[in-house]
Amino acid sequence: QVQLVESGGGVVQAGGSLRLSCAASGRTFSSSAMGWFRQAPGKEREFVAAINWSGGSTYYADSVKDRFTISRDRAKNTVYLQMNSLKPEDTAVYYCAHKDPYYRGSYYTRTTYDYWGQGTQVTVSS
Repeated sequence: QVQLVESGGGVVQAGGSLRLSCAASGRTFSSSAMGWFRQAPGKEREFVAAINWSGGSTYYADSVKDRFTISRDRAKNTVYLQMNSLKPEDTAVYYCAHKDPYYRGSYYTRTTYDYWGQGTQVTVSS
């Protein structure tokens, strides 16, 4: 079992920054890739960013590339999403996700991830 708890969401003005954290528990965290997804009202949950087990490789949606940075601290069992230059269209509930280590699916696909956090709301005002 893996449990994921996100924090760090809030309300920020356009152009501002936020850092989301995802605290994980479970024996597979250090050997598993992790991802962030988001879901805006009336829209499907979409990929934002992912990081491999070592932190040596990262992946981003085109919409957030060069603005968001994913990182992980394996000693703290925590994954971060640093979000800069935020835009109103970034408003969504952000979810942390654990990638199934036994399934070689795409980092960009929801079905590749087997555990999800409860989500944290990010609201960007114009």
